Amino acid sequence: MTHIVAASFLEKYDNLFTAFGTLVAGALIIFFFDRFLVRRATRLAGAITGEQGLSRDAATRLRFARRVIEAVVAIIVIAIALSEFDSLDRVGRAILASSAITAAVVGFAARQTLANAIAGILLAVVQPIRIGDLVTFEGDTGTVEDVGLTYTWLRTGADARLLIPNERLAGGIIRNDSIRSPTVSIEVSVWLAPDADEAQALEALRAIAGVRARIAESTHEGLRILVMGEPGPPSERLAREADLRATALGALRRAGVR
Repeated sequence: MTHIVAASFLEKYDNLFTAFGTLVAGALIIFFFDRFLVRRATRLAGAITGEQGLSRDAATRLRFARRVIEAVVAIIVIAIALSEFDSLDRVGRAILASSAITAAVVGFAARQTLANAIAGILLAVVQPIRIGDLVTFEGDTGTVEDVGLTYTWLRTGADARLLIPNERLAGGIIRNDSIRSPTVSIEVSVWLAPDADEAQALEALRAIAGVRARIAESTHEGLRILVMGEPGPPSERLAREADLRATALGALRRAGVR
């Protein structure tokens, strides 16, 4: 009698157990694939370059590829699980068999999200920015922490996090201080009053060791002087610019220029 009840219970909820098993199997596939991909890529990079760990280029592409593959696997697994239920069978089969219709519907409803994802693929392939780069975007400067499917994470000097949509990042102007060169120029701007003696200001600034200065802009509000110091590592740019600004203002104050 117990055997009959157990068999009836399993038959009654067979689709539920199958769906749950499919989800668990999908989660395990994603977990083991993630670990395998990271280890394999790290080992392969070390064998090719002779260095430990991945380069910034490889780390950025690998992290983005992991997320794309995991998202695709998750969608397929969820679709298979849904197809186990009679009431959701049409939904599951539509997701699997009608990709064109699904893409049109999802694209219409989530244009912004898809645009960010496509821009993320562009950023991962072209790589105007990489994980670990010091970049400036729309006046905000920070280190790239992550390039996700839809957003890129920046960590500012104040340890704040900025989430920038990939579409906006791909279509904007980015200053990257960590690419193509091991050093970056150090420059700051100081403003003088309209009636200030610019010749005396330039003389005071140029007297600082390793500093160059020139008039960059003249408006009705005053004069903007560009002060340039010795190039340095990108990681030290913010601190060195702060020191240079303080030094320049101190020199102008001692010279009696405001």
